[in-house]
Amino acid sequence: MEITVSVAASLTGTIEQVESSYTKIHPEITFRNNFGSSGALARQIEQGAPVDVLLAAGAKPVDQLVAKGLIAAGQNRILLHNQLVLIVPEGTTITSLNHLSQKQVKKIALGDPRSVPAGLYALQTLKGAKLDAALKEKFVFAKDVRQVLAYVESGNAEAGFVYATDARLSSKAHVAQTIDDAAHDPIVYPVAVVAQSAHATEARAFSDFLFSSSAAQVFAGKGFITAAHE
Repeated sequence: MEITVSVAASLTGTIEQVESSYTKIHPEITFRNNFGSSGALARQIEQGAPVDVLLAAGAKPVDQLVAKGLIAAGQNRILLHNQLVLIVPEGTTITSLNHLSQKQVKKIALGDPRSVPAGLYALQTLKGAKLDAALKEKFVFAKDVRQVLAYVESGNAEAGFVYATDARLSSKAHVAQTIDDAAHDPIVYPVAVVAQSAHATEARAFSDFLFSSSAAQVFAGKGFITAAHE
């Protein structure tokens, strides 16, 4: 039986490892993953896409689905937390948000805040630091955090905002500053079973597994902060 999981792009490479552990216990289950920005994934579900489980990188897209009755009752739980970081290409001297005003910084990459939670967190951070108005002409919006990472790695942007777990994957970019959690809304990863799931029992079972010690070990190994106690 195939379960379709819509997954935030920042979990690419991580969810597959968790699924591999699950299929060792349940060899009858296979997975089809659909990666993208959390807002785009939520819109697909609104439009009737055949999705069983949603693992988003922000509360708002899932809350909107809950309000529309598109998430199964009691099946919306916080699974993980993350941190927002400012990244720059290797070899550059930028070390803080305040350096983004320098002339050498021509482009700042961030996820499109309309659909990418990390982009919204970045905007909240810059507004709080009173830098958003001065920097807005430098913004380059990306479809998800992995595209932001690619922009910075390639030098097409002199800085960008991604999650700490994304930055860990790169040898061509490094963290200039870890953003204080108080500078933006809480970074949460909800997991939810879609109400229209054709495999509701199996979807719930996999959702439960994501909170297991086995899955938590994988998430922690990738740098995510588990929230299994919530």
